[in-house]
Formats: sequence, C-alpha cells, structure tokens
Amino acid sequence: MKKINGHKIVFRSLKYRNYRLFFAGQILSLIGTWMQQIALPWLVYRLTDSALLLGVVGFATQIPALLLAPLAGVMADRWNKYYILIVTQTLSMLQAFALGLLYFYGNIQVWQIILLAVFLGLINAFDMPTRQAFVIQMVENRDDLSNAIALNSMMFNSARLIGPSIAGIVIAASSEGACFILNGISFLFVIASLLLMKLKPHQAKPRTTHVLHDLKEGYSYATGFTPLKFIMLLLALVSLVGMPYSVLMPVFARKIIGGGSLTLGFLMASAGAGALTGAIYLASRKTVLGLGKIIPISTATFGFGLIAFSFSRMLWLSLPLMYFTGLGMMTQMVASNTIIQTIIDDDKRGRVMSFYVMAFIGTAPFGSLIAGALASVIGAPDTLLIGGSLCLLGAAMFARKLPEIRKHIRPIYVRLGIVQEVSAGLGAASNLTAPPER
Repeated sequence: MKKINGHKIVFRSLKYRNYRLFFAGQILSLIGTWMQQIALPWLVYRLTDSALLLGVVGFATQIPALLLAPLAGVMADRWNKYYILIVTQTLSMLQAFALGLLYFYGNIQVWQIILLAVFLGLINAFDMPTRQAFVIQMVENRDDLSNAIALNSMMFNSARLIGPSIAGIVIAASSEGACFILNGISFLFVIASLLLMKLKPHQAKPRTTHVLHDLKEGYSYATGFTPLKFIMLLLALVSLVGMPYSVLMPVFARKIIGGGSLTLGFLMASAGAGALTGAIYLASRKTVLGLGKIIPISTATFGFGLIAFSFSRMLWLSLPLMYFTGLGMMTQMVASNTIIQTIIDDDKRGRVMSFYVMAFIGTAPFGSLIAGALASVIGAPDTLLIGGSLCLLGAAMFARKLPEIRKHIRPIYVRLGIVQEVSAGLGAASNLTAPPER
C-alpha cells in the first residue's frame, strides 16, 4: 500500500493549482538558468584561462545578495510578493538576452560579463527571499509546506541534472551565446505561469514603523532565536568554504581531468543527480521530525565528498563523488530551509528568508573570490581539500549544539500540532525526559 501511495506523498503539493503552475513554469525556466550557469564560467575561462577571474565573476553575481537581501526581505514583508516576482523574472530574462546579444553582435568582453553578473545579482537579491516567502501563498495547507519546499529543491535539481548536459551539447555544437538566448526564452514560461495564477487579493497591512526598525526587528529575531542562529551559521560556513567548488569545476574539467565542455556538463549533472536524490528523499517524508539530525549528517557527507573529489584525477571516479557531494549539499540546504520555514512567524517570513539567502548565497561571493585566488596559488584540488575539511568541522560543531536546538524547537512543534501524537502517547509533554528526535 505504501508503494502505491508513495508518489502521492512525494508530489502532494501539486494538488494546489497555483503551485502546479509555479512548478511547471519554474522547472522549464531553471533548465535555462543552469545552461547559463554552465556557459558563463566556461566562456570566462575560455577567454581568460584564469581561475581568479572565475572567482571574480562568481563574486560579482552573488555579492548583491549579501548587501541587499535584508532590505529585500523587508520589502517582501511590506509589498505584494506576486508582483515582485513578475518584475524580477522579467528583468532576469532581459539580462540573459543582453548576454546573448553581446555575444553574437558585440564581441563580448569580460568586463561586460562582470557588469551583467552584478545586474543579475541585484535582481536575485530581491527574487530569492521573495520566492522563498511566496511558497506559503501557493500552498494553502501549512502541513504541506515542507513538501512544497522539498519539491522546489527537486525542481531545482531536476533542472540542474538536465541543464548542464544540454549546455555541454549546445556549447559543443554551437556556442555559449546560444545558451544565453535559450535561457532568456525559458523565462517566458515562468512569467506565463505567474500571470495564470489565481491568488487571494493582496491586503497590504498598514506600516507605522520605519524600514530600519523592521530590518532591526528581523535581525534580532533571526540571531536571537537559537535554532535560527545555528542553522544559518552552518549554512553560512558551508556556503563560504564548500559551495565555491562549482566555480572551480571548469578547472577540474579541463586541466585536472583533461576534458572539455561536455566533461564540465557531466560533472555538474552528476552533482545535480545527487541533489535531486536528496530532494526526493526529503519530499517523501511526512513530517519535519528528524530533520535536525539530518543537517550535520548531510553536511559531513558534503565535506567528505569534496575531500575525496579533490584527490580524483579520473572522470569515472569523479562522477560518483560529485553525486555524493550534491546529495550532501542539497539535503543540508533543504532540511535547513524546511525547519526555518516551519518555525518562523509569518509576519517576519520575508525578513527571515532574506537572512537565509544571506547565509546561503550572500557569503558565497567571498567564498568564490577566496577559492579563485587560493586555487591560483595552491591549485584547485588543495582548495577543495581545505573547504571539505572545514565543512566536517562545522558539522561536528552543529551536532554538539543539536540538543539545545531541539529544546527550543519542541514548544513550537507542540503548538503547531506536529508532535501532538507524541505527547498524547506519553500522557503529557512535561513528562518527557528528553526532547524527541528532530
């Protein structure tokens, strides 16, 4: 019986029309996004042969998220999230078309790529926290929120699996510019899906407080609540020292393994397959209970994957190692996101998710810059070795804090009815000698 109903559990959030539209539009758009994310660093590396400039482009794309995400979170709590997303998706489409037109008609230069990378970063600073906070408006039953978050990651990594493979083929058959144009076209689908949605009328709450007050309130809430603080600190560490592995992939594909654009596509697709596996596993879970202990385990898996990959010089070995790296990375991210979205107050959702974006995306530009500079001095393999080792250290420190995190989360789970059956089975929550596994 479990087998028959398994797909219903995994895809249960698709019963909501708005979420179905969002899912369909996003998965097509994200395939194009991943094509561009593969083509852009490959183009930069082909033009410059510089690992440092790979880091600079990564830095330029991601630094706006660190600087503007908190303000974007305040705006997401004040403004209509639906309209924000339509604007950000339209601007992202124009950015992709600009890259394509410069490639085909303007003899594209690295400085132009950097400027357009900054522009995309500015868009993403507003798009990412808004998109995270928008999920609850599409999924009417809060019980399905964790499933919707996991499906978002499944969608992201399905595209991550398909996009790099297509990009490798398109680059080999045509050019990087073709990937940019196809990405621009793909945004038409997500814009259309947003326009077709039927949402409840937006009721703007009157704001008597200043933006800076709201910003300070969100910061105090995110850093003063123990579970949020430690989950985001671990995300920030992994983003800083582990996530930049992706900007070094052209170096591994071309110089370490000795391949070309197809090799790069296969490596990124393998990481995407691992990430997709992790997202499917989390989507199949019926409850958020137990996610807490998954966070340090998945972080350690990511760290071990990076360390092992740093020693590999053969494609047949590198591909499965990238699979486990992607599995660990995505499982940690989705488990963290799910816990955060479950325990936060709705009126602070946009601001908290902006700090989530800061932790996950905002520290990445410094990681990209450091990784690019370090790789140019000690080499890409040793750079990943150091990053993986620091991820293991972070996982161990988080595991030590887990009992304290559980203690703070449990009352919220009781209030939401998540652990009602547990407390009922034991008579009363106060009789518990230890908090349940999270």
